[in-house]
Amino acid sequence: MASLIVKKIQLRPGTNLYSDNCNLIFKKQKQHVYRASILMKNRVMGIISGSRFVVLLLLSCYCIKFGTAMDTITSSNSIKDPEAITSNSGVFRFGFFSPANSTDRYVGIWYNIGIPEQSVVWIANRNKPLKDDSGVVMIAEDGNLVVSNGQKEILWSSNVKSPATNTSAQVLDSGNLVLQGITDGASLWESFQQPSDTVMPTMKISTNVRTGEKVRLTSWKSSSDPSNGSFSLGLEPLNIPQVFIWNNTRPYWRTGPWNGLIFTGVEHMYSFYLDGFNVVDDKEGNFYVMFGLVGKSYLSYIYLNSQGKLIQRNWDEGKRDWNISWSALETECDVYGKCGAFGSCDSQKQPICSCLRGFEPKNTKEWNRGNWASGCVRSKPLQCERVNNGSKSSNDGFLTLEMMKVPDFAERSPTLEDKCKEQCLKNCSCVAYAYDAGIGCMSWSENLIDMQKLSTGGLDLYVRIENSELDTKKERHMIIIITVVIGIIIIAISTFFLWRRMAKQRVNKVKSEEMLLSNKGDDIDEVKLQRLPLFKFEELATATTNFSLSNKLGQGGFGPVYKGTLKDGQEIAVKRLSTGSGQGSEEFMNEVLVISTLQHRNLVRLLGCCVEGDERMLVYEYMPNRSLDAFLFDRAKQKLLDWKKRFKIIEGISRGLLYLHRDSRLRIIHRDLKASNILLDEEMNPKISDFGMARIFGGNQNQANTKRVAGTYGYMSPEYAMGGHFSEKSDVFSYGVLLLEIISGKRNTSFYNQEHSFSLLGFAWQLWNEDDIMALPYTDQCHFQEIKRCMHVGLLCVQEFAKDRPTISTVISMLNSEIVDLPTPKQPAFIERMIAVDIESPQNNQNRCSINDVTVTNVEGR
Repeated sequence: MASLIVKKIQLRPGTNLYSDNCNLIFKKQKQHVYRASILMKNRVMGIISGSRFVVLLLLSCYCIKFGTAMDTITSSNSIKDPEAITSNSGVFRFGFFSPANSTDRYVGIWYNIGIPEQSVVWIANRNKPLKDDSGVVMIAEDGNLVVSNGQKEILWSSNVKSPATNTSAQVLDSGNLVLQGITDGASLWESFQQPSDTVMPTMKISTNVRTGEKVRLTSWKSSSDPSNGSFSLGLEPLNIPQVFIWNNTRPYWRTGPWNGLIFTGVEHMYSFYLDGFNVVDDKEGNFYVMFGLVGKSYLSYIYLNSQGKLIQRNWDEGKRDWNISWSALETECDVYGKCGAFGSCDSQKQPICSCLRGFEPKNTKEWNRGNWASGCVRSKPLQCERVNNGSKSSNDGFLTLEMMKVPDFAERSPTLEDKCKEQCLKNCSCVAYAYDAGIGCMSWSENLIDMQKLSTGGLDLYVRIENSELDTKKERHMIIIITVVIGIIIIAISTFFLWRRMAKQRVNKVKSEEMLLSNKGDDIDEVKLQRLPLFKFEELATATTNFSLSNKLGQGGFGPVYKGTLKDGQEIAVKRLSTGSGQGSEEFMNEVLVISTLQHRNLVRLLGCCVEGDERMLVYEYMPNRSLDAFLFDRAKQKLLDWKKRFKIIEGISRGLLYLHRDSRLRIIHRDLKASNILLDEEMNPKISDFGMARIFGGNQNQANTKRVAGTYGYMSPEYAMGGHFSEKSDVFSYGVLLLEIISGKRNTSFYNQEHSFSLLGFAWQLWNEDDIMALPYTDQCHFQEIKRCMHVGLLCVQEFAKDRPTISTVISMLNSEIVDLPTPKQPAFIERMIAVDIESPQNNQNRCSINDVTVTNVEGR
């Protein structure tokens, strides 16, 4: 028994010997002293051969337990850093802690649930941290609870003006720290009355309209600094209660009016929300908002983070972690007054801000730029205003806006629903009204601020506008009649022509689809061809201004590529098969079949194709930065590619190639990976393109042969260029060449060291052997080790024999340093100048190769 007790004590190094280890012996708190005495007596009597150390430890625990509960601090029982006390049920812990990435010490309360992340809910000395471990929490001589340092300087105090002479502080199971008199048990101070950034169940966020006293949450300055941040949360009970978040003194977010059950401006909020969310008026000038939980064992809290976002977290016992069940400020529309006066915000639309009907932007230039702060003004004055000026006119009307977060500064009246509209109409200063059964009639007489269209919930808002801006019933009937008559006339006149046109289109579409489907190979019998949109020739001709030279982006082996803009404004790139191209329908159909099955962020997206007569066109998403070679090999533009961008491009190409080889539904060998086939979007993200040479592998297929070697000089692996064998490793070779080009900024087809006629591979191999990486054309001292690792990986990829090259998944692990020790690369293929001689087929070339001299036949450039 003695050895067992000692072993338990040793499992908790660094903890307080008296407070923490006594918890192991006296597991039930607030037990009578005689029960603790009996327990100790039995344990001591049961130790026959135990050590004196264990007996002394039990006696010391007994002395500390005498008259003191483990959740309480008294005048004779303080806690010192790193000691702590725990609530009766063990849910909450009160003591000393340090936030992440900080060495400062604070006194606070956090959930005691055994996870590495501390969920701190309250802090005492948040603005005066302890700089060492000399802190003490104690009951001072005047009865206040205080935090002091080693110099006995008080850093925080409960600051009760007239406390009782004999007090104690207890952490409750609710997470509330209470200072109370020992004699009468009266509460003198509570941490719930001075919250930090967290609201707990049963905690009250209150405002007293008579005294001006307010209980508010205040955010941390940052995740490692709990001092007061820029954001605060509180209740504003004026007119109709609302909860606000302020950024310093400016409103940042609000809930909308409280109707007795919910805050009407919060989406997905229902009467059972948060198990009893409530706003209370105690009729003594004090308003407060709180939430409670039906199940006491259910752990939940809401906190205001350092970015001003309100987040609710619930404890998931199964996962042993917190999850986020709700948060405010999910979209830009949640920010207070985003669209200015008379502007409505809808996060489902672009742009998100729009002026109400009958209103126009106050500053059109700024509005069009996306700066909506100036809001909107009326297009026409209200009729009620003209009546007051002496002119005669009919009454104004009301524009109905459904499911709205109603504006701020509402005025409430007890008027019934059927009289609410009439009351607003009679008052020329009334610009809008709304009705809710729990609130009554609400009206607005000033600018309408902070309106938002909600996807669920909300209220119907009626905005006063000039009558001509409304569609009356008579006008609507006339519009319907005119529309029907015109429609009948158009249908009667154009039926014949429309029928002929549709018949012709149907025939062309069937022919196009038959052509596409007829080209399916055996390799993709198990994959259904996705039906790509078929563009009309006229549509693409219009989009590219009849394929004008001003829209031409480039020229490849396939044919020219043009920039275009569709009618909906979408920018596209159109690849048009040239009638004189060495590549033809086979490559066209291959690219359609391959890329239609692929979808990845690092692969260019095929939007559709056009097959009409002799025309063959592919329609891609437009890449504004065009291809990688335009940046990499241009002296002016390559300066824009710092190492961070180059490494981002390297990683993106790696992920795209991994998807082709391993993660897609089909295993794809690209066979033409090179800098000109890597396109860059507006954020310089790489996308692999041009799948005309790609081949699909079956489930168990690792390599294939071809008699027609087609690719690009300088990127083809030796086994493919000389023997027609291609596999994943031939793509890895091309990737290695591309990696070395990105590192150096030089083409592989350029030559270095004229004495030896080295290609880029040979030049890189020489520098590697001489450990002279800084001689590369592109170097970056700050990222020397990362560049060296990338060069190492590139040389591993361009080794002569395929079996020596790593797979692309291994390459990614190497680049990310998941594999620390890299193997030594062997001499690359093609390290000297390549001399082409004419040979009829790859089979005739089987015996004409060496490490340093290579013969390539029938190479078709793309």
